[in-house]
Amino acid sequence: MKKLVIFDLDGTLLNTIEDLGTAANYALERNGYATHSLASYPYFVGNGVRRLMTRVLPEDARDSQTVDRVLKDFMDYYDEHNTDFTKPYNGMPELLQDLRDMGVAMAVASNKYQKAVTKIIAHFFPEIQFVAVEGQQDGRNVKPDPSVIFAILAQARVLKADTLYVGDSGVDMEAARRAGIDSVGVTWGFRSEKELVEYRADVIVHNPLDILNVVDNGITIS
Repeated sequence: MKKLVIFDLDGTLLNTIEDLGTAANYALERNGYATHSLASYPYFVGNGVRRLMTRVLPEDARDSQTVDRVLKDFMDYYDEHNTDFTKPYNGMPELLQDLRDMGVAMAVASNKYQKAVTKIIAHFFPEIQFVAVEGQQDGRNVKPDPSVIFAILAQARVLKADTLYVGDSGVDMEAARRAGIDSVGVTWGFRSEKELVEYRADVIVHNPLDILNVVDNGITIS
């Protein structure tokens, strides 16, 4: 049985896309740029908020000064509104409670900036004692760089072989592969099952509670 499960945040634990898209559109509009439909945001997110703001800006407005200005407006808005529409995916609270009852340690590894990650996790999962809640931090590369995974392993004092990484994107699967740990790709998030296959997810699941079987005995679910 696995001893530690590391979860991605956006698109895995929580559906955050409406709050992310609303904050990005607020920042774009405030600076005189065209906004995007919320349906387009799942393909803008995944590599941190600075990359998000770079992607949503017009190609001729992606200089560092403009990105800095729009990013500040995004963060000012998002810090106040990051729980407005965000919600856990169906079955996720039950999964976390079951893992807790099984004695499995849990952690969060996100490319979202640390302040937002800390607030959101505390808001939605106050009853879960995560061994680590790690977001983007200055001086540490974002996923798919595996540095955040290594930081969590050091805090949890768990071997790679006893660890499972759960995420919804190719970025997540690549981070797990680079870290040398088993991966679970989830299909309820922001990216397609095809992407998970292309990035060699070890297991793909369609329901949060299916992860219990993978943690317990490694059953492959399709």
